[in-house]
Amino acid sequence: MRNRLLAVAAMACAISAPVAAQAQSTVTTGVVGGNTVVVEEGGGITVDQRPAFREYIVRERVPDYTISDRVAVGTVLPETGVTYYDVPQRFGGTPYRYTVVNGETVLVEPRSRRIVQVID
Repeated sequence: MRNRLLAVAAMACAISAPVAAQAQSTVTTGVVGGNTVVVEEGGGITVDQRPAFREYIVRERVPDYTISDRVAVGTVLPETGVTYYDVPQRFGGTPYRYTVVNGETVLVEPRSRRIVQVID
């Protein structure tokens, strides 16, 4: 009986392990208008990297674009008038691009132009 109970417990752990691992692979960065925006782990600028990334933006003199909408995770940027830049490799590989909007540095998903992270 005891061996059977251990076998069942081991089987339950084996089945739930992939689910637990998958749950840990994403980080929710915000909820806007009922839509949750999810950034894959390693896809954004980490807290430790933010000061160096802000210094990089200032040094590069990236133009600041002004939009009428509030800058927040989930906001979709205009199709024209905004230039997006590749994030340097030293800040980690990311599928996102960055730009500066209303004085805020943001990471943007390039296809949808949706803000996925505001670098504060």
